[in-house]
Amino acid sequence: MGGLGPIVQLVLPFAVLGALVALLRWAWSPRKGRSLVSRTPRRGAPDEYGLLVAVAAPATDAETLRLTALLDAAGIRHTLVDTTGGPRLMVWPDSAPSARRLLRDTGAAP
Repeated sequence: MGGLGPIVQLVLPFAVLGALVALLRWAWSPRKGRSLVSRTPRRGAPDEYGLLVAVAAPATDAETLRLTALLDAAGIRHTLVDTTGGPRLMVWPDSAPSARRLLRDTGAAP
């Protein structure tokens, strides 16, 4: 800051700090709909997850582990989603027929 006057050198850091504080207060504002910080995700219905398709509805944690192990072993990408209707194993639409066939053939899903 060699070419700036001594007053500007003193005021500039405080101005930058003030701008950062104002930006953070705006981003973290608790008022509804104004915060830029992500909120706690809400549960949706089983059909509200975009392209993902539900292939199983495990009732217990043990069943969930067993089903995910079967899908992992077959190389089928999946995710477990906590929906308003309970937990669901979701897969991409192109994997859904093979995932359902695998779970049906192994007796893992109805």
